[in-house]
Formats: sequence, structure tokens, C-alpha cells
Amino acid sequence: MSTVEKSSRALGEERIGPLLFRLSVPATVGMLAMALYNVVDTIFIGRGLGSLAIAGVSIVMPIQMLIFSLSQTLGLGAASIISRRLGAKDFPGAENAFGNVLLLNIVVSGMIVLLGYLFADQLLFIFGSQGEMAPYAHDYFIYILIGTPFLMFDMIFNNVNRAEGNIKIAMITMVIAALLNIIFDPIFIFGLKLGVKGAAIASVLSQFLTMLLLTYFFYSGRSILTFQWKYFTPNLRVIKEILAIGASSFARHGAASVLAAILNHSLFAFGDEMAVAIYGIINRILRMTFMPLFGLVQAFLPITGYNYGARNYQRVLQTLKFSVKYATLIVIGIFIFLMILAEPIFSIFNQDPLLVKEGARALRLIIIFTPLIGFQMIGAGYFQALGKALQAFILAIARQILFLLPLIFILPHFLKLYGIWLAFPAADILAVGITLLLVLPEWKKLKQKVGNVEAEE
Repeated sequence: MSTVEKSSRALGEERIGPLLFRLSVPATVGMLAMALYNVVDTIFIGRGLGSLAIAGVSIVMPIQMLIFSLSQTLGLGAASIISRRLGAKDFPGAENAFGNVLLLNIVVSGMIVLLGYLFADQLLFIFGSQGEMAPYAHDYFIYILIGTPFLMFDMIFNNVNRAEGNIKIAMITMVIAALLNIIFDPIFIFGLKLGVKGAAIASVLSQFLTMLLLTYFFYSGRSILTFQWKYFTPNLRVIKEILAIGASSFARHGAASVLAAILNHSLFAFGDEMAVAIYGIINRILRMTFMPLFGLVQAFLPITGYNYGARNYQRVLQTLKFSVKYATLIVIGIFIFLMILAEPIFSIFNQDPLLVKEGARALRLIIIFTPLIGFQMIGAGYFQALGKALQAFILAIARQILFLLPLIFILPHFLKLYGIWLAFPAADILAVGITLLLVLPEWKKLKQKVGNVEAEE
């Protein structure tokens, strides 16, 4: 039995607590490495080019998030199918999902590049590019766009690796990509004096080299799934399922992208370029510090999907319990860390005293109810792992679209800039409430399934 097959079997056999830890640590490390792309760019740009350049790059970030959400739509949708097919020992079905998601990616990434170049100025304006930050945003975006196909292939390949239980490969390749980006950034930004263009080129080159490495891995036969051209024939049923399941991820990340565009306009209206830069930095800080939670969710998904496909409902129930407990501990730790060290963290990006003071204050307001959102993340992941697209979609859009977006329109008219920051904790409370309403009935159904299986035995 190969190492990868053993990893897949471990999803159904290894003790839940150690398995979650073993899978989440490399997933967290890998995702932290991916998050370093934007963080490292921002640190170099902020230190070398100032807050206006940070604001310009921050304008592009929601567009990058939208691209990321599309890759996650495809990658997580396929991974959910693959993990359940592997759990049911349907290897041809898993191969077919792999082939179809790669075909989808070629089409989607090609369209993004084409439309991005044709409507670059209009797109940047929609996402808040205006004033003195606009030239920085344009220069960064044009080069970032080139790397879209590479980034999307990287994300899909690594989602497939996680579905197989082969977390370490995903971690290693993302760490390599981050290290390459850290090496390339000072070379292109300062050595070749390309400024924000250099930061974008460094990221694209890192993504391209990572894609080559992952392509070699799947061609080498070291994974359960390989490139078998007979499975690259379009299967409309599989494509529909990939898109339906992945829609929740697209809704979550896509909503964040739309929200960021609206936020950029609101921040500029009720503040200025500095307010845009502050939120850009906060966004990066939260993406970095929340990676342990995202890593736990990434570990939770294949374990839950595999065991649900294998009808091992008791193990699904145990995974859900452990994951909620661990997620809550993680977010409490994040809350304490950010509350205490808000100012020192902000000063890493830029040492303007006013930016650091106002940024730290905004960060503390935004994270007031952070200890509650671990449950919300696991709840959304549960429905996604089971292929229950509607519930996953509702929870994906709850915080950002159903609650946060209206609050951002309403509160600033009464509280100005502080109304924008306070909208975040208010949305957190409401999102946790709707998650409870959806998860509790599913909890009861899962317990009934456990009882039915035990009665059959």
C-alpha cells in the first residue's frame, strides 16, 4: 500500500483528536505561507513606498480574493466529491472529478485574464481605486493578473491533495512558494527598482514555479489520483456538483471581495486614503492570525466527507465535537494575542504614529466577538463536507452579505468611521445565531443516523 493510500485510510481509522491535529498543522503552515504573499508585499511596500502604496495594493486585494474564491469554488467542490468517492472506494469517480476540475480551471482562469485586461480601469474603480492611490493600484493589478492561471492551479492541486489526506505535499509546496516570494520581493522591488510592479512580479513568478512542482507531483504517480486523459472528458453531472458544492466557498470569499470594494469606497468617504490603508493592513493581519482556524477547517473537511461517504456517522459526530472545541480554543487565543499586541503588529507594516494608533484602535473594535466565530466556521464547513450546498451557501453569505453589508451602509451615517469598524462585531453575533439555527437540527439527524447504524449492526 502506498503512503498516500495509507493517508487516505487514516481518515477513517486514526483517532480523531490526533488526526485533526496531524492534518491541521501542515494545512495551517501551508496556508500561513500562502498568506505571506500579501503580507510580505505589504511590509516591503509600506516600508519602502509609504501608506499610499499600501492603499493602492489594498485596492487590488479584494480582486485577488475574488480570484481566490473562484479557485476555491472549483478546488473545494472537487475535493468534497473526491473525499466522498475515496471513502466509498469509487476510484474512477474520484479520477473523473479530478479531470473535470482541471478542465474547468483552464476555462475559468482564461476568462479572468482576458476580462481583467479588457476592463482593468473600470474594475479597479469599482473596487475603490481613486485619488493618489490609483496609479499604485493599476501597476500592481496588471502584473498580478498574469499569475491568475498559476495561482488557480496551485489552489486546486492542493485541495485535491488534502482530499486524499496528503496534507504534507500541500504544505511543502505552499511554504516553498512563500519562501520564493520573500526572496524575489526585495530583488524586484528594490534591486531592480520596479516598486509595486516588482512586488506583483515576485508573486507571479513564485506561483508559476509552484505550479510546475505540483504538476510534476501528479505526473510522478505519487498520488492516488493522476493525469488520466480518459477522465478529462467533460461530465456535466460532475461539473454541476463541483459548482454547487463550491458555491458556498465562492459566496464566502466572493462576498468578502464585494464587501471589500464597498468598504474601500466607504472608508474613503468617511475617512481618507489612510483609512483604506488601515483596513488593508487589518485584513492582512486577520488573514495571517486566523490561519490556524482555517487549517483546522481544512483538516475537518476531508475527515468528515470521507467518513460520511463510508457511513461511519459516529466518527462524523466525534469529528464535529472535537473540531468545535478546538476551533473555540484557537479563536480565544487569537483574540487575546491581537488585543495585547495590536500596536506592535501594526508598526511592522508602517511606523507612522497616527496610522499605528488609529489602526490598533480599529483592530480591537473589529475583533470584539472573535471568540464566537470558531463554531460558525466549523458549522459552515460541516455542510460543505457533506455536499449540502444550500445550507453551506446560506452560512457562507450570512456574515458578510446578510449582516455586515447592510450594517456598513447604516452605521457610518450615525457613527462615521467608527460605525464601519463596529459593523464587524455586530455581524459576528448575528452570523453565530443563524449558524445555531441550521446546525442544531443537523446535529439531531446525525445522532439518529448513528442510532440507525448501531441498530443494523
